[in-house]
Amino acid sequence: MGQKTRAVRLYGADDLRLEEFELPEIKDDEILVRIISDSICMSTHKLMKQGKKHKRCPQNVDTNPVIIGHEFAGDIVTVGKKWRHEFSPGEKFAQQPALNYKGSLASPGYSYEFFGGAASYCIIPQEVMELGCLLHYEGDSYFDASLAEPVSCIIGGYHIMYHTNKRNYQHDMDIRTGGSVLILGGAGPMGLGAVEYPLVGGNRPARIVVADVNNSRLERAKELISPDLAKQRGVELVYINTGETADPCAALAAVAGGAGYDDVFVYAPVRELAELGDKLMAFDGCLNFFAGPLDRNFSAMMNLYNCHYTGTHILGSTGGNTGDLKEALQLFTAKKMRPAVMVSHICGLDAVADATARLPELQAGKILSYPPVNLPLTALADFEERGVRDPLFAELAQSCAEHQGLWNVQAERILLKHFKIDPAL
Repeated sequence: MGQKTRAVRLYGADDLRLEEFELPEIKDDEILVRIISDSICMSTHKLMKQGKKHKRCPQNVDTNPVIIGHEFAGDIVTVGKKWRHEFSPGEKFAQQPALNYKGSLASPGYSYEFFGGAASYCIIPQEVMELGCLLHYEGDSYFDASLAEPVSCIIGGYHIMYHTNKRNYQHDMDIRTGGSVLILGGAGPMGLGAVEYPLVGGNRPARIVVADVNNSRLERAKELISPDLAKQRGVELVYINTGETADPCAALAAVAGGAGYDDVFVYAPVRELAELGDKLMAFDGCLNFFAGPLDRNFSAMMNLYNCHYTGTHILGSTGGNTGDLKEALQLFTAKKMRPAVMVSHICGLDAVADATARLPELQAGKILSYPPVNLPLTALADFEERGVRDPLFAELAQSCAEHQGLWNVQAERILLKHFKIDPAL
């Protein structure tokens, strides 16, 4: 008899179901894990909308549904014989879902029947360990390990940037040290991570400009990652609401002193933003279209005159590699980076399907789910109000208030203790 699990499974486009079923017995080269935290990604919403049309979705998903969720962490429960020299029951794990195993696009949360994060238990197949994508994790919290995956995407987005040495045409990888960075659509959850990362890791720019059209998000970003904090680290940080300017291009160009930006990131799949970023690149500038669109024919007008004469170049990035994920975990452990700035809501497994389906309209930051529990989707900003009627949320509100309104290790422990989830197996 295998382990019983509850999981949110995809059967096709717009067809997510929360179900309880029995996992098969693990094989000698597999590992059974209990999932404690899983954050919800916009990529999963795209999978839900596209179903079989998604490149990572198997064509038999209607009869062999896949478990969704790929940003997860938890405890190792049972280890198959092949991996007992490396992993032990009771230890925490983090994992890198971008497998690329032998050229396959298969990935947890998209492609596997028994391997995904929106589940109380799942089975990790042998290719994950073979690739070194199951990582030992000794951090204080589970949610940090979950958020290491999206942060690894951010880190990878920086490392993939390049500039060309005109003497020998060698590509100098990463953003330009001492240069100017522009983050368009940068006040959302991933954008916040992209603002904080160059202040603590990788190449250090001289200036970071964050453009968005949502004032509340911009104000919150200023509180969490202030221009004064950036200044202490030798970086000029500017937030600007381009929705309040008659000419966004001119306003952003003025902030850069008319010289343009060495590195431009587009964090929202909006044609106008991509075209704006293209116009604002400096000589040998690099633009990363980071935001993945739903429309397979999504396109924008690029200035090929500038591409030819000023050497501008455009690339896209999705996901990070295992090195990026390890770098994220190291930054978290050293308390240099705060992945919690991304989190706006928490929920239990019972709310995951609906939250995934409504993700765009929620306009949320990162939604952090805890698969062992049932809990309605709740914004951190609403904890205090809910706490009037619910002692759990009163306690969570107090904990978050002590941490700049952010989700934190103490709050996670309060939640797990309330639901009698013992992290120690």
